[in-house]
Amino acid sequence: MKRILSAAALAGAAFVLAADTTPRFSADRYLAHVKYLASPELKGRGTGTPEIETAAGYIAGLFKEFGLKPIADGSYYQGFKVTTNAHLGPNNHLVEKLKAGDRSLAPEKEFVPFNFSSSGSVTGGVVFAGYGISAPEYHYDDYAGVDAKGKFALIVLHEPQENDEKSVFMGKQFTTHAQVAIKAANAKAHGAIGVIIVKDAPTHPQEPEKFEKLQTSFGVENSGVYFVQIKAEEADRLLAAAGRNLKDSLAAIDKDLKPQSTPIPDAQVELAVDIQRDVATSHNLVGYLPGKTDEYVIIGAHYDHLGLGGPNSLAPDQYGTVHPGADDNASGTAGLLELARWFSSQPQRNRGVLFLSFAGEEMGLIGSNWYVNHPPAPQAKAVAMINLDMIGRIKNNEIHVSGVGTGATLQKTVDDVAARHDLKVVVADRGGYGPSDHMSFALKQIPVLFFFNGLHLDYHRPSDTWDKINAKDAARLLGLVSDIAVELASDAPRPQYVRLAEPPPSSGGGVGGGGGYGAYFGSIPDFTEIPKGVRFADVRDGSPAGKAGLKAGDILIEFDGRPIQNLMDFTTALRSRKPGDEVLVKVIRDSQTIDAKVLLTQRK
Repeated sequence: MKRILSAAALAGAAFVLAADTTPRFSADRYLAHVKYLASPELKGRGTGTPEIETAAGYIAGLFKEFGLKPIADGSYYQGFKVTTNAHLGPNNHLVEKLKAGDRSLAPEKEFVPFNFSSSGSVTGGVVFAGYGISAPEYHYDDYAGVDAKGKFALIVLHEPQENDEKSVFMGKQFTTHAQVAIKAANAKAHGAIGVIIVKDAPTHPQEPEKFEKLQTSFGVENSGVYFVQIKAEEADRLLAAAGRNLKDSLAAIDKDLKPQSTPIPDAQVELAVDIQRDVATSHNLVGYLPGKTDEYVIIGAHYDHLGLGGPNSLAPDQYGTVHPGADDNASGTAGLLELARWFSSQPQRNRGVLFLSFAGEEMGLIGSNWYVNHPPAPQAKAVAMINLDMIGRIKNNEIHVSGVGTGATLQKTVDDVAARHDLKVVVADRGGYGPSDHMSFALKQIPVLFFFNGLHLDYHRPSDTWDKINAKDAARLLGLVSDIAVELASDAPRPQYVRLAEPPPSSGGGVGGGGGYGAYFGSIPDFTEIPKGVRFADVRDGSPAGKAGLKAGDILIEFDGRPIQNLMDFTTALRSRKPGDEVLVKVIRDSQTIDAKVLLTQRK
C-alpha cells in the first residue's frame, strides 16, 4: 500500500554530490534474493498462505546465517492471526422472482458470493445501476436518478469505456472505482441492501465467462451489504423486465459516458449467504545485532504481497494469476537482507540494529501494527526506523525519502550522507504518515525514514516481475542507507521525535481520512478492522478533524448521516463531499458518543 506522490511533493529538496563509488553491496546477490522471493513457486507471498511461510523460512535462515540474535521469545518468528480464505457454508441460495416465473440459482454454479459479503437472509427489489460507480471527479454517477434504497443494485464489473485509452476512466488502466470493495461501499452509501454483480461479458466477447472466486480476504471482511455475482444470461433475464439487455446498456454508457440506470419493475430477489472464514497464523521476522548500549536502530521491509490477486490488485480481471511483487516488496526485503549481511560483518556499533521483515502490509499494515503493540525489544530505546518499500525500480538516478521532519536531526543526517553518494535524494514528504510500515512506528512517536522509488504501471499487477528490477542502482541505494544507519547507530545524540503540524495548503500529497479524490478530513486510520466503525490511529494537528476536537483512539461511526462500518464506507462517504462542506460526524470515545462538526478543506 503506497501513496502516489504528487508533483508538488516531488518538487522538494534534492541532494546530489560527489560519489562514493565503492561497491559495498553486490547487485548480483541483491537480485538473487528478488528472483527467489518473486518466483512463481512463492505464488506472490500472500499473507496467511503456505508460500509466505516458505519465504519466512528463507529470511529466518539468512538471519541465522548472519548471526542475528533471535529475540521474539527466543525465535526469529513473531506470530499473529489473520483472516485469510473464506469458503461457503451450507446455507446459500438465490431466487429471482419475476412475472415470468421464479428461478432458483445454484450456488457456485449459477451464483457465488464475494468474500466480504454479509451473511444472512434478505429479500428486496432490484435496480440496474450500471457499473455501480459514483465518480464526481469525472462527472459520472450511476446512482443519479435511480433509488437503490432497500433494494439490490445490479451492477457490472470494471469501468466504462474500458477499450478507450482516451477515456477519463484511463481506458485499459483501471482506476480505484473498479475495485469491487469500493463498489460495495458505494452501493451501501446509496441505501442498497445488496449487490448483484455481473462480468462485463459484452466488452470481452472472446473471454470465457467465469466467476470471480471466493477471494482471499484483504482488509474488509464484512462490507455491510450482501454481495454476489451472477452470469450475464441471468442479468439479461432481470434486465428484460425493464426492456433492457446488458450488451446494449453497456454500449450506450460507453458511447457518451451517460448512465443507463433504471428500476427493474416487478422484480425481487430472495437471497441467503453463508460465508465461513479461515484464520491463519502469519509471521513477522525479527533479528537483532546488539550494540554497546541498549538503544537501537530499526531497519524494516515487508515481505508479503498480493498472492494471486484480490481486491487490492489493479488487474481485477486476472484474479488467480500470480502477482510476483518483485518491486513491491521483494526489492525492499532483498535490501534488508543485504544490509543485515553487511552490518553483521562490521565492528559492533554504539547502538544495536534491529532487522524487521513484516507480513500483512498489503492487508493494512497488520504485521507492523502487531509488532509495535507487542514489541520484543523495549520500544523506548528505538532511535529511528528506516523503511524500505519498493526500491528496485530507481529511475533517473532518483530516490524519494519521506519522514525527514519526524526527527529533529534527520534532515541533516540525510543531507550529509547524500552529499557522499551519487544519487539524487528527493524529499517527498517530511511527515511519517503514509500507507507503508513506517507509519506504525511514527504513530508510536519513533522518528522514521521511508525510501521509495515511486509507483509504476506494474504496481499491484502480475507484471511486477524480477526482470524489471534495477539491481545496480538498488545496490547503490543500500550504500546510502547503510551510511545513514551507521550515523544513527553511532554515539551521536538520538534524533528527538517531532510531531509535525498540518502542512500548508500548497504542499502535496496528504494522507488521511480516505485519500484519493475529494475533500480532506485529516484522520489517520487504524487499518485493523473492528466490528463497527473506523478507529483513528491519529489525527493531524491543524487538520479539519483536529480543529473539530477529534482525537487518536476515537471510533468514527457516522459521517454526514451515513453509518460507517469500515474504512471503505468512510472513503466513499468522504469522496461524496467537497471542500467547504461542513459535516456532522459521530465518534465513540471512552464508551461515550460524541458529535462534532467538521469543516472539510481542500485535499492536500
